[in-house]
Amino acid sequence: MPFQIYPLLAFTLSAAVVLVSTPIVKKIGLHSGRVDMPGGRKVHKVPMVRLGGVSIFLGTVVALLIVWNTGGFVDAQGQQLVNEPEAEIWGVTLGGLAFFLIGLLDDLFGLSAISRLLMQAGVAAITWHMGVDIAFVSIPGMGIMQLAPWISLPLTIVWLVGMANAINWIDGLDGLAAGVSGIAAIVMMLVALFMEQPAAAIIAAALAGGALSFLKYNFNPAQIFMGDGGAYYMGFTLAGIGVIGLVKGVTTAAVFLPYLLILAVPILDMSAVILARLRRGLSPFVADKRHLHHRLLNAGLSHRFTVLFIYALTLWVGSLALAFSGMPSGVVYALGSTALLSYTSWRAKRHAR
Repeated sequence: MPFQIYPLLAFTLSAAVVLVSTPIVKKIGLHSGRVDMPGGRKVHKVPMVRLGGVSIFLGTVVALLIVWNTGGFVDAQGQQLVNEPEAEIWGVTLGGLAFFLIGLLDDLFGLSAISRLLMQAGVAAITWHMGVDIAFVSIPGMGIMQLAPWISLPLTIVWLVGMANAINWIDGLDGLAAGVSGIAAIVMMLVALFMEQPAAAIIAAALAGGALSFLKYNFNPAQIFMGDGGAYYMGFTLAGIGVIGLVKGVTTAAVFLPYLLILAVPILDMSAVILARLRRGLSPFVADKRHLHHRLLNAGLSHRFTVLFIYALTLWVGSLALAFSGMPSGVVYALGSTALLSYTSWRAKRHAR
């Protein structure tokens, strides 16, 4: 089977599982009373089941297992993929499972922020030990610098835990986190294929299929929320894909730039909110309405248009990643997404107060 078929197979299988399983998960959530009540900083007005992450997790894992069994993670000679050792693939998969379970426990029983962070850091450290590690960084003018383990470990933990929470923090509007993650995963798949990182491409395709198909039930007006379980799983998996694929698989000085661009929206949103809270003398864990989507809503944009605008912004930075990665058609994608973002921004100004 041609290799290009495997990412498509992973995307399709994951999407199908999510489409079938989400109504079942919703029904179970309603019968068990596992709902998110409105009020406070929350935008929704009625109780909502917040276990949709179960469907996304199931869809992604089922797709990966099927692709694995059909030979998608081996080369033409039947050997494991050279650029992505098997331990690293399992590190991302099992680490994603652990992050999903941490979020699911929070959805079901409620966990303190400190306990969640400690558990996430522990899982990230184990994942680092399995080979999912940021082993080097690129410094302008100096090239690639190998990192000592005592630097690599905390840097990897911050990256994996930070991205998991960044995706969770933007999960404040119907369809926002799922759409942003789906777009980012699609771009990662394209960049990973171009950089000859097939395993990373397959994992990204499976995650994209699950996230984007979940929008059928999660786009405004949402029928179900993904909850912390889904957000943590998607954020960790996106971060893990970058480490095993885009970061470790190439040796150019611009190694990390495409990946940072792909996830620039949640990264910058989280960073801006943390800095704003610290400047006000508040804990960075205290929830507020200073996120980008809150600011756009306050400016007078509708719920749907706010989400669509952030989609366009995510697509734009993703297209820049395609261009910086050296893809022959990357510049064309960047120009097209720039035109789309310009039009969306013009519409946003017209709708703003």
